[in-house]
Amino acid sequence: MTEHTTGTREEWLAARLELLDAEKELTRHSDEVARQRQGLPWVRVEKDYRFETDDGTATLADLFCGRSQLLVYHFMFGPDYSAGCPACSAIADGFDGSATHLANHDVMLWAVSRAPIEKLRGYKQRMSWSFPWASSLGSDFNYDFDTSVSDEQERAGVSQYNFSESPAWSPPEEMRAPFDAWAATTGTDWATYTRERPGVSAFALEDGVVYHTYSAYSRGLDGLWSMYQWLDRAPLGRNEARKPDDPLNWFRRHDEYAG
Repeated sequence: MTEHTTGTREEWLAARLELLDAEKELTRHSDEVARQRQGLPWVRVEKDYRFETDDGTATLADLFCGRSQLLVYHFMFGPDYSAGCPACSAIADGFDGSATHLANHDVMLWAVSRAPIEKLRGYKQRMSWSFPWASSLGSDFNYDFDTSVSDEQERAGVSQYNFSESPAWSPPEEMRAPFDAWAATTGTDWATYTRERPGVSAFALEDGVVYHTYSAYSRGLDGLWSMYQWLDRAPLGRNEARKPDDPLNWFRRHDEYAG
């Protein structure tokens, strides 16, 4: 039996119209934030980053594939992982369809990870994905864009993430089980798993020069989860409460759901 408020159609319509005003205001604010995002100054990329792709070694400029704009999803898949992060995998499930539209709108979408290209290729095949995915192993790319923790940062116990200092965090003993279980899905322990961080970065190519235009991390990635956009409109929302008998969160990789 539902514990939620029930009412008449007239009461629902009155509440819905009130919500519509709030939604319209949110849309207007979102449009303004998008304009502010696009108005950020461009910063010239000076380093000669190198990546391994299915077609061989590539520069950052090569990843544009003839377009003038590039979006990079920093996918958590470190060299010691045996499988990609489940959360990044859930986000990436929405890439294939979008990548085709973006490519025909002068924008290339790539995932980039530090795992060697052979691991990325195998996992991509397992997940039945077709979007382009490059390995940045041996490059400073992930470190420079704050999506990997360096040895020096690990020793210091603090790194940069989401534009501020991020101290190393380990769950207390009484809370370890779900975190260890989550890390184990990538074939690692918690310390190894958290050396990688999720993010998205945008770049522009103009007159042969690559510019960094935007990056986002943490909750700034919420809009990239296509399933979240649907769940936010479902009766129970994201419904992320952990189940007592489930050490993992409520979602899995798409090939791991039962039934």
